[in-house]
Amino acid sequence: MRPFLLLSSRAEDDATDAERDAFLRCTGLAADQLRQIRLEAAPLPELRLDDFSGVFLGGSPFNSSDPASAKSAVQRRVERDLAGLLDEIVGRDLPFFGACYGVGTLGVHQGAVVDRTYGEPASAVPITLTPEGAADPLLVGLPERFDAFVGHKEACRTLPPSAVLLASSPACPVQMFRVKENVYATQFHPELDVAGVVARVRVYQHAGYFPAAELDQLVATLSAAVVTEPGRMLATFVSRYG
Repeated sequence: MRPFLLLSSRAEDDATDAERDAFLRCTGLAADQLRQIRLEAAPLPELRLDDFSGVFLGGSPFNSSDPASAKSAVQRRVERDLAGLLDEIVGRDLPFFGACYGVGTLGVHQGAVVDRTYGEPASAVPITLTPEGAADPLLVGLPERFDAFVGHKEACRTLPPSAVLLASSPACPVQMFRVKENVYATQFHPELDVAGVVARVRVYQHAGYFPAAELDQLVATLSAAVVTEPGRMLATFVSRYG
């Protein structure tokens, strides 16, 4: 089997390593079957996408909807690198799964309106599949409604014209969509379990997602969540395309 590619853009080593571990856990891939590239660390190297079974894009502290003047030089470079890569991925309909940052990045690439209208605090929220989602091969077998972890400042306010809506939540209408047949993005984090989300909020306690003084209360709330289903779609993605 050709390896899968994981694109990360977190500057914090703990968060980046934990993200890779989370994708390995959910997908069942061996360590040598998942190549990770840190986009924030250096320009994207030349890639031959045919060398990979599929591409994962992890979450990011970057916000696609921030004004250009507020974006660092690193963020602007990462966005250019991803835009060029998505040109090929979408053009060829190559297997792609973007988690959280994937919605903003793929959404902007496909003409969605991405802004802060539907941001959600770090929490477990009920995700509901649309009829198209229930019929999608990546989601077949999942319950129509399940809980997943979220935590994002921006989201798609409008669905990309090219996309099929697969899932929603009460506070965020676009939680998952598909472009063509093989290009997916979620607003929620399918890779995160309780331990993963608790570690994540500790890393980003001063990043403006929540008041830092409320960390202990947030950790207690997240620790009580029951999130069991979302990771199955990552395992299905690997079994389908690997």
